[in-house]
Amino acid sequence: MPQLILSTLNARYAHASLGLRYLFANLDDDLRNQTKIVEFVIGSKTETLVEQLLALSPTVIGFGVYIWNVEETTKLVAMLKTVAPEVRIVIGGPEVSFETKEQRIVALADHVVTGQGDVTFNKLARALLHGPRPLMKVHVGEEFELDDLKLPYEHYTDEDIARRHLYVEASRGCPFKCEFCLSALDKTALPFDTQRFLAEMAKLYDRGARTFKFVDRTFNLNVKTSQAILEFFLERIEAKPDDPCFAHFELVPDHLPDKLKDTIARFPAGTLQFEIGIQTWNPTVQGHISRKQNNDKAKDNLRWLHANTHAHMHVDLIAGLPGESLASFGEGFDTLARLGPHEIQVGVLKRLRGTPIIRHTDTFAMRYNPEPPYNILSNNELSFADVQRVNRFARFWDLIGNSGRFTNTLPLILQEAPTSAFSRFMALADWLYAETGATHQIALERLFDLVYRWLHTDGAVAPEAAQQAILADYVRSGSKGRLSFMTRGLTVADDSRQAGRHATPARQRRHLIQADTRDHS
Repeated sequence: MPQLILSTLNARYAHASLGLRYLFANLDDDLRNQTKIVEFVIGSKTETLVEQLLALSPTVIGFGVYIWNVEETTKLVAMLKTVAPEVRIVIGGPEVSFETKEQRIVALADHVVTGQGDVTFNKLARALLHGPRPLMKVHVGEEFELDDLKLPYEHYTDEDIARRHLYVEASRGCPFKCEFCLSALDKTALPFDTQRFLAEMAKLYDRGARTFKFVDRTFNLNVKTSQAILEFFLERIEAKPDDPCFAHFELVPDHLPDKLKDTIARFPAGTLQFEIGIQTWNPTVQGHISRKQNNDKAKDNLRWLHANTHAHMHVDLIAGLPGESLASFGEGFDTLARLGPHEIQVGVLKRLRGTPIIRHTDTFAMRYNPEPPYNILSNNELSFADVQRVNRFARFWDLIGNSGRFTNTLPLILQEAPTSAFSRFMALADWLYAETGATHQIALERLFDLVYRWLHTDGAVAPEAAQQAILADYVRSGSKGRLSFMTRGLTVADDSRQAGRHATPARQRRHLIQADTRDHS
């Protein structure tokens, strides 16, 4: 039985915790031999998790705590301390690294590690297992050289490789100071040794890994490193085109040199995804949050990526930033929609613990949810009702605009004359909520029916055009039910030509299928 358990509650089973594997890799050999990684998924019954953990008879349990799991982890820790008070509980992670005195989970735990725990946790675990018992509750993560850190990738299991996303990092930190982000507290971005890192990626690839999700905040900051990593994946894609890998990176939008463009253009469809943080196009708001961004260059780069590459673009906007009105946010959405990304992630500002955004609380009357995820509820530009409308907009946009299921229908929804794309979709979102009273648990068939009804009534689209677009998308979606206006004899299209793209996420595959349909029509 392990004396030490490393655990966390992931948002989904497909997410394998990189942080736990770093902690495990950097334990001393004798401690690692006594340690087991045990991962759960949020939404699980607390009693069941407690039973499973205690069945291993641990002496110490370490939990990774994040904004998405803090509520459930708090309940888990509370129950563990009730039924097994002798088990020592250590917590760490971004959610408990700041404002520790105000948190119930910190009060419940025996010890907390703040900041980077890769080295500090090893020392604390040794003291808890072998003495002398530490007297301090809070242990500040000590600094270290990246070259001294043991990399965690060998500790991804065969099941992880076969069934889960593999999170990797070629650098740590971020040189930018965007105040809504914890990375604003970093001094700079520090790279791992590129050859050492790529050697580990080669081992993962040789073991069968095909999905690599980079957590680097600024992947394209160092062009030489970015180039080497992209070439690594290209070599393997070109060597095995029928068994391609998939790589996901966060991209700085206004920094895309020609050499990097040339390499990106060589990636085939379904193998490359960029998450691109725009957040706001408003220069005044950018100034409020200390965000430096050349908007003209960012727009040019998005246009170039759209026109010249197969890279899947997932671009982020944040509503509720200090000084941004609903009209300004809508203009930013319209700007982005015209640039043609595959997905626009509409997020609502969250006040992450420790971030500098708190300095604007009084000036802009920023009111946040006191419970996780600490989302903005209102400010001096957006009322609570406005924020609720944006939340519903974001949810329905994800179901319709981002899902890849409404490719033929979306242009009819967003047609700009006489109003903007944002205004059109907000009208649809308002109507959908008025009709259903819900944003979740809406069956796909019902959603298609609802969108059709809106298009030829409030959306002012001719019934024939609405029917043609909805039918094309509905049949392509593979749904088996029947819409209110459907005639008999329709068949579901065969998308077997996509079978080789197994490493590509399902939503991106839907975008690819729609693109292939247009190419062959």
